[in-house]
Amino acid sequence: MSQPSSHSSLTSEEMSRGLAVEKFDMVKKWGINTYKCTKQLISERFGRGSRTVDLELETQIELLRDTKRKYEGVLQLARALTAHFYNLVQTQRALGDAFSDLSQKSPELQEEFGYNAETQKLLCKNGETLLGAVNFFVSSINTLINKTMEDTLMTVKQYETARLEYDAYRADLEELSLGPRDAATLCRIEVAQQNFQAHRIKYEKLRGDVTIKLRFLQENKVRRLSDLRP
Repeated sequence: MSQPSSHSSLTSEEMSRGLAVEKFDMVKKWGINTYKCTKQLISERFGRGSRTVDLELETQIELLRDTKRKYEGVLQLARALTAHFYNLVQTQRALGDAFSDLSQKSPELQEEFGYNAETQKLLCKNGETLLGAVNFFVSSINTLINKTMEDTLMTVKQYETARLEYDAYRADLEELSLGPRDAATLCRIEVAQQNFQAHRIKYEKLRGDVTIKLRFLQENKVRRLSDLRP
């Protein structure tokens, strides 16, 4: 009767120990990766380390960020216009109601007040149509900025992180390759080569993802802005 309980207790301890070891390995790998990337980043900033550069892609990324800033300015102005124009339309509606009330209570000026009331109601109706168009413009630009562009920039951030990791492990491999060729160093070089290849594959994949998303974003932007034409 005591054997199953002992076996269960042993299994539980082994599982706990295994989880602890797994967490320790994860933290260790994270620490090593952070150290290498920080070292690479500092080297780049002080001009001591080499950096992989894709001029065409980085130009497109910078253009995207600049375009996003400009569109955010347009969105802010459009929202301000919407707020002001909404207040104008509400004022026109209230003014039309006031003229209608005066036309009923002032028989001697009924025609004049009635004309002004109809004019304000017509202006209000046209204003509501224009307000709907402005609201559609605001909604479309907001979606383009905060969903489509932001999604692309999230992939860009992942790409830039992958690029930094790729260069960090490349520099690590190059540094080890310049050292002595004893058994311990050869083993470390082999591990460094495997890490470098893994990060190279990740970097190239994300570079391709960014290229595709930038192309789709351009097509989406042209289509959305074309829909805003009167």
